[in-house]
This record gives sequence, C-alpha cells and structure tokens, in this order.
Amino acid sequence: MKIEMISTGEEVLSGQIVDTNAAWFANVLMDNGLELQRRTTVGDRMEDLIDIFQERSKQADVILINGGLGPTTDDLSAEAAAAAMGVNLVEHTGWLEHLEGWFANRGRIMPESNYKQCLLPDSAILVDNPVGSAPGFRLKLNNAWLFFTPGVPYEFKRMVEEQFLVFVRETFGVTDPTRLAKLVTLGHGESTLADQLTALPVPPGITLGYRPSPPIVEIKVFARGSAGIQAMGDYVFQVKEALGNAIVTDRFASIAEEVHTLLVEQQQTLAIAESCTGGMLTSQLVDFAGSSDYLLGGLVTYANATKESILGVATDTLAARGAVSLETAAEMAIGARRQLGSHFALATTGIAGPDGGTDDKPVGLVVIALCDGEHCWVQAVRLVNRTRSLVRIMSCAVAHDMLRRRLLGENPIVDYPFIERRDMQVLNSS
Repeated sequence: MKIEMISTGEEVLSGQIVDTNAAWFANVLMDNGLELQRRTTVGDRMEDLIDIFQERSKQADVILINGGLGPTTDDLSAEAAAAAMGVNLVEHTGWLEHLEGWFANRGRIMPESNYKQCLLPDSAILVDNPVGSAPGFRLKLNNAWLFFTPGVPYEFKRMVEEQFLVFVRETFGVTDPTRLAKLVTLGHGESTLADQLTALPVPPGITLGYRPSPPIVEIKVFARGSAGIQAMGDYVFQVKEALGNAIVTDRFASIAEEVHTLLVEQQQTLAIAESCTGGMLTSQLVDFAGSSDYLLGGLVTYANATKESILGVATDTLAARGAVSLETAAEMAIGARRQLGSHFALATTGIAGPDGGTDDKPVGLVVIALCDGEHCWVQAVRLVNRTRSLVRIMSCAVAHDMLRRRLLGENPIVDYPFIERRDMQVLNSS
C-alpha cells in the first residue's frame, strides 16, 4: 500500500511556516505500522492543485491532503478536487445544519463566507471534524482514495487519529500485528550509532530506523507480524547492550519527560538556576502535568548582580573566574538549592552566541552544574558550530541527562562523542 501526503498553502510552500503536520503525520504512520511513501507541497493555485491531485492519484493508493478547507478565497482544496474529478460542488445539508448550530451555540450567526465549507465535490463522503468548522471528506480519483483534512493542527490530528487510521485499516485490510520500540540517544551521531549496531543481525520481520532531531537521535525498532514481534524483545535487549549509556530513555520522546517521571516516582524536588538557557530548562519540565509536585522554582539569573543577590554567588568568584566558569555554575546550583530547599539543583551559564566569545571562552562554551546534599558535579562543554537556539537546546539536554543519571544512581558526567568537554569538577556542596 502506497500512502502519500499533499500539503497545501503558500505559507507552507514559501517556508513562512514549518510544516509540523507533515512531520507528525509521518511519525504517527510509523507508530502504527505504516509508511509514508512521498510528500508533496503545493501552493494555493488552482491549476497546480488539480494537476497534483490527478498526477499522484494515478500512483498512490491513499493520499492525505492537508489544508485548503477554510472559508476564504485562497482555500481551494474542495473546488480543485471537484475539478480534478470533473464534477460539481454540491451543498452538504447535514454539515450546513451542523455549522449553523455550531455558531448558534456560541451566540453567533454563521458568517456568509462559512457557507463555502458546506460545499463538497459531488459523491464525496464527508469526514466529520469534531473540533472545527471545516469538514473533511474523501473521494476516489483514479487509483487512489483522496482524504482531505483541515490544516489546523488540533483538528488535523484528531481526524487522523480517529478517522484516517481507521479508514486505512478497514479499506486496505491492514491486519498484521505490529510493535514499535523507540530508543532515544544523546551525544552520538547517527552514523556512529549505526556503526555500533552493524554487527547485530536484524531478525526477519524487524526494521531498524534512525531519526536525528538535535540534540537527540531516536532509534526505532519496528516489528511486523508474529515472527518479528517474537524476536523483538531479544533484539531490543541486544541493541541496548551494544549502545550502553548512549541511550537516555526508552519510554519517552525526550530526556526532559524521563527526568520529570523519575522525579515524580522518587518524590524528589528540584530547583533550577539559569543564565544562558534563559528559562528553557525549567520550561521543558513545566510542559508536563504534575511538575508542580517536584519543581520548587526556576530562577533566571542573567545578570551577574542577580547571581550575587539571589543565588549568593561570591563577588570574588565572578571577578576572578567570570560568569562562565565551573566555580560560578557550582555556586549558582548550591545557591538555588539553599534558597528553595530542594533535594537537587541544576544551573547553567554560558555563551550561546552568536557574539560575546573570546579566545579563552569561545561561543558555544556552556557550564552546567548539578548539586545534591553532598556533591556538586560541574562540567564545561563546547558546542561547536551550533546556532544560538541549538546551543541552548543542547545545554538543556545535557543538564537533564546529568540529573537523570544521578536519579538512577549513575555518574552524572559521561563522555558524549559528539560533545566536546573542556573541564569538569566534583565538589563538596555543603
């Protein structure tokens, strides 16, 4: 079965917005034992839409079309689909009644422009949108089923999960049992990981894949059919053995979620002091419900004066060592833990760039400290040729990984082949 996706919209084609829907869709397909064969992006031009619908419908079995179902004049998907089929647009009375009621329940009269969303290609089958005004629909053109969805991510995802996947399974008889294991790694390149696994024969029914998404590389072990599923447990164990501490979680999509869960499970508390990461380290944990159970506070102490007044970093330390130093990071973590009374504290300070570096302290130099009641582990890493944003993102990943390892009773500081370490210390935190 060949599954394709067509993303529509000038803003997507021109790069004004990132097509996160496409990335999410491909990932969900893989999680469900399906593969995306091709993705095409096309602008809001009638001729281009008609051409791509006709062309790809001769090659694919099912095509998901995302976007172009709104009420404005540049939303052309339904009209283009009708033209590609050689049929008229017809009013869907049921959706018109639904939409009028949708607006009435909100104390509003349906704008005339929304009537456009009630016009579907003749013979198209409506696909319900439970959370928006634009209905989806599906129709058969040439060899393929075309499945139309709105571009609003929340609406799109609901329709994929609740209707598209069901339609594909029922229509194409996707019945083989599948299973997927995801192993998240940090600090190792995709090719390095692949080299480490070369000696492991991949059992029949199992597919091994890599998805780099800095700062992590996700390894996907996909099993299809009873033979693959039966072999999966042993194979995943062998992969874990081969990669060792490169793996930072095998149950979540991010290190932050792993740390969040460990803190909740172990009933430990955390304080955070940030400089170069500017609140990102804290925010990544706040993304998860229940973070208030352990996160006592996050302090963004960007200025040196704030490091002194709030965290108690010594004036002499800043004068002699500078803000980006092992000593300052350690005092930041110790001060945050003392101020908030937490079990653990994390601190970051560094030069995210693109300016501000020196020969001694270049752009990309970041110092990270982890403190508990007895020790303070501090390391200085150099993130070379990274953007300001990626320096901050990678700094957060290393910081969370230090805490993750400590929560598991491991050494918080490990070697990452793709991250240069400049220095490290283990100090008494009392």
